[in-house]
Amino acid sequence: MSTVGLQRLGQQARAAVKLLSASSGIQRNAALLEMASRVEHDDQLLSANQADVMAAREAGLAPALLDRLTLTPTRIAEITEGCRDVAALPDPLGEVMDGRVLPNGLRIAKRRVPLGVIASIYESRPNVTIEISSLCVKTGNAIILRGGKETLRTNMLLAAQARAACAAAGLPEDAVQLITSTDRELVPRLLAMDDIIDLVIPRGSRGLQDLVRQYAHMPVIYGGIGVCHLFVDASADLERSLPVIHNAKTQAPSVCNALDTILVHSSVAAAFLPQMAANLNGSGVRVLGDERALPLMQGAAGTRPELLDAAAPEDFGREFLSLTLSVKVVDSLDEAIAHIARYSTQHSDGILTNDYANAQRFVAEVDSAAVYVNASTRFTDGGQFGLGAEVAISTQRMHARGPLGLRELTTYKWVVEGDYTVRR
Repeated sequence: MSTVGLQRLGQQARAAVKLLSASSGIQRNAALLEMASRVEHDDQLLSANQADVMAAREAGLAPALLDRLTLTPTRIAEITEGCRDVAALPDPLGEVMDGRVLPNGLRIAKRRVPLGVIASIYESRPNVTIEISSLCVKTGNAIILRGGKETLRTNMLLAAQARAACAAAGLPEDAVQLITSTDRELVPRLLAMDDIIDLVIPRGSRGLQDLVRQYAHMPVIYGGIGVCHLFVDASADLERSLPVIHNAKTQAPSVCNALDTILVHSSVAAAFLPQMAANLNGSGVRVLGDERALPLMQGAAGTRPELLDAAAPEDFGREFLSLTLSVKVVDSLDEAIAHIARYSTQHSDGILTNDYANAQRFVAEVDSAAVYVNASTRFTDGGQFGLGAEVAISTQRMHARGPLGLRELTTYKWVVEGDYTVRR
């Protein structure tokens, strides 16, 4: 695809935004329900995805990315359920905020409007194609999608169904557009189109995000890289902490909100770490312990020697995306907070504690998009937070943090009404 071709996609997207902005919430919800139905009943989807997976495996794609690439009937059901959940949410467009009447009689308020044209560059995750499309259509935004070559067959089918759903609801099908060329040179060209594209959302590896950071001329929302921690405080209920840690690590180990590092207070380390290691080893989790943690776990009942090893310095601050995590013993809440400040990517970090004061200190001082008290980090997700779906999980401060749902895909304009009022 040439630069001219990219410009044409952008112009089509800009035209689609104008029509979407004038559409009704009923129309946009109808498009989402149609989208869900079409994906649900697409008989070619699984076979196309299997072809993508087979080619990616032969090309040596990492296991974590292979897992994200793979669709199953269960995952397809989750995608369509998320689409219907978004349709059921209140329409954010037109919402009036901060309305008031000034002393001069002017009625002034903020009104929610679409952001405009959004581009998303992502790797491996075909679910993103429908999640982002549904959220953008609901909020009146046009989306230009650029998935990885490893999932092109799957994405082409999904994008085609999203476009057909828009058309069936009387909306412009160019509200959803997929770049099908796998030419890497297109990405810098796309990122230079700040005259058309209002926001870029990269979802993928640090390499992808660095590429976007280098070339983007427009605002970017970064996220999706999660080095997630749980701190087991001295006051924690140790027995109840085990299933929380197990869930955070094993429920979906290849995703960004999976647990990477456990910090354990030294006063409970001897009692807790042998149990924890046995619990995790039993599910195939490889546990890497620092010089204080490893001796407490080695030889404990239920542990597996081949799944216990010494942690290297680089194992802290590492996103494993697999059944591996690191463990460190710390002597205080201060040390735990300092460790998280140094190594966290400000995605999802938590404390397991029965001490209210420690919990509140942790919440106040840990600067992550999602901070947990006595819960698994796996809940950092648009669907789990009641947003229906998400376009990304932002680890930035502007303009939104954490899972980005409908309201995060809108901006506002000031609406000022007077009675032929003049300024004096």
